[in-house]
Amino acid sequence: MTLRSTAGVLLAGVMMTACSTSVGATADTVSAELTTTSVAVAPALERLLLTATATSASPSAGPTEVAVPLQQLPRGGRRIFPKHLVVMHYGTAGTAALGILGEGTPAQAAARLVAAAAPFAKASGRPVLPAFELIATIAQRAAGDDGMYSTYIPDADVARYLAAARRVKALLVLDLQPGRADFLTQARHYEKFLRQPDVGLALDAEWKLTPTQVPLKQIGATSAAAINQVSSYLAQLSAANGLPEKLLVLHQFREFMIPDRHKVVPRPGLAIVVHLDGFGPQSVKRDVYAALSLTSGPLHNGLKLFIDEDTDMFTPREAMAIRPRPELISYQ
Repeated sequence: MTLRSTAGVLLAGVMMTACSTSVGATADTVSAELTTTSVAVAPALERLLLTATATSASPSAGPTEVAVPLQQLPRGGRRIFPKHLVVMHYGTAGTAALGILGEGTPAQAAARLVAAAAPFAKASGRPVLPAFELIATIAQRAAGDDGMYSTYIPDADVARYLAAARRVKALLVLDLQPGRADFLTQARHYEKFLRQPDVGLALDAEWKLTPTQVPLKQIGATSAAAINQVSSYLAQLSAANGLPEKLLVLHQFREFMIPDRHKVVPRPGLAIVVHLDGFGPQSVKRDVYAALSLTSGPLHNGLKLFIDEDTDMFTPREAMAIRPRPELISYQ
């Protein structure tokens, strides 16, 4: 079953265009851009990160233990599932070629997300928790200076999308396409954001490559051990900062992409979702979902809808009729 048999065709043009324009330009000019904008961006970024961080000081002399304040999700509470259905828009900053999230400004993206999420509340009978899935590291055709075939988007772009998400009480999920790098290293790069109560993480195994693989030439894969490293780090970070449950999204559309998935360890404080993200007609998507979805256990199921590539894309009501019912829906 070749659910992504046209992925190369789709993304080859994307990567050639995006990398030579917005993505490529980012890799070449990010240092200059951050230098020239650091005076304006740094204070704004600092204020943004401080809005969700509670601090306290003791008037007494000497070290004292201060209880970590327990923080809330954007729409209240500390647990995502089973109360909420998550509806996400996927993409990256500055280009529509990689997904709907990159169309227009972050504020426009937030308005589209809220409108798209609304029908799911009625279809599911659950409150909807909207989310941005922002591609924070982007797989590249060229190796780059570090030889990793992946580049980081600027922190300033992450901050802009986080601010827009907060205005509509949505989550921000940082998607990692590591190339030949490892997931944990890339996750740590964004730690100042992951310390926030409304920022989660997505691991995209399609773009996790071996030392001899190149993006768009092969479909990548990862292991439960690599996932467990990231989830352990994320769970400890959450506990230390009194954070509510965090999303950890695992992208998969072929069994070999996470061959030992049964060894993925559930973690307190994390909502781990296996997100089945291949495109095609409804019949193929149903078959893949039936083959790869989880029918029991502590992990959750997600379903991705491709606006341009899916044939007869599922409506909200049709998506909610799938069994086992997905608890996360995203659009690309």
